[in-house]
Amino acid sequence: MDRYERILALHRTLKSSRYGVSIQTLMQDLGCSRATLYRDIAFLRDALAAPVESVGEGRIRYDEKEAGRFELPGLWLSSDELHALLAAHQLLVRTGDGVLSTALAPLRGRIESLLAQQAGGKRWPVERVRVIASGVRRRDEAAFRTVASAVLDRRQLEFDYLARSTNERTHRRVSPQRLTHYKDNWYLDAWDHEREGLRSFSVDRVQNARMLDEVARDLPDEELNQHLASSYGIFSGTPKAVATIVFSAKAARWVADEHWHGKQEGRFLADGRYELKVPYSQSRELLMDVLRYGADAEVVAPAALREQARTLLQLALATYER
Repeated sequence: MDRYERILALHRTLKSSRYGVSIQTLMQDLGCSRATLYRDIAFLRDALAAPVESVGEGRIRYDEKEAGRFELPGLWLSSDELHALLAAHQLLVRTGDGVLSTALAPLRGRIESLLAQQAGGKRWPVERVRVIASGVRRRDEAAFRTVASAVLDRRQLEFDYLARSTNERTHRRVSPQRLTHYKDNWYLDAWDHEREGLRSFSVDRVQNARMLDEVARDLPDEELNQHLASSYGIFSGTPKAVATIVFSAKAARWVADEHWHGKQEGRFLADGRYELKVPYSQSRELLMDVLRYGADAEVVAPAALREQARTLLQLALATYER
């Protein structure tokens, strides 16, 4: 912990302590020597005008009358907070051109201002923090704005939807529930009035979106969570089965640290392989993620999912045997 972070941590500790903190406790919490701690206390008191006072032998606190009013001058961020701010800045940069970028421009400018304050006027090399998108699809910024507005205004929404799986166009009237960012793309979770059920729509396939005057139907959070978060990936719904996948010992080093699902179960086998169990509703996206591991992944159960994986691999192999 550098001096900057020690001062911040010391301030936060004294700010929250009503009866004072012992020097010994502060040394342990800050990981510093007694001499270093006393120098930090002197800087906090003399340079930053903090209301530090002694309370008994070996204990200090902020003066009760001044503690509530005193704050460190300027902007003070821990290294974790600073790194998060840098990452947020790069996420905003990555929005690219269009309506969304224009709307977020003031926030991006504010973050750049905060970073400048933190650096004492010097420039942070923000280009050295990279956030790389993967598989981002083109989207209509006007449609995105309409969808987002309907979600936030709690209004019904009407649009044409070109399903990627069937390439069929349908007209939908929905009550938006949530706007979800998943794997670098945006999805609308909504109640479909004609089909009387919850559906997820890829926003990049939404066309001719129009916000209606009718108030959107709100579903309870419990129902949304059960339907939209209970099965694998964006293709949500009540889980139909639990997939068991076994990964090679080589792939296990990666898979064991990956988050596939909130209710996943994983364990290392005796030979170093890794067994992962994941609930799922639809198999398509699950198999896409499994098959990217190639020969390092084997679908063990259920039998229907294993057979589906086998068929996909055979079709892929047939392509190369032509």
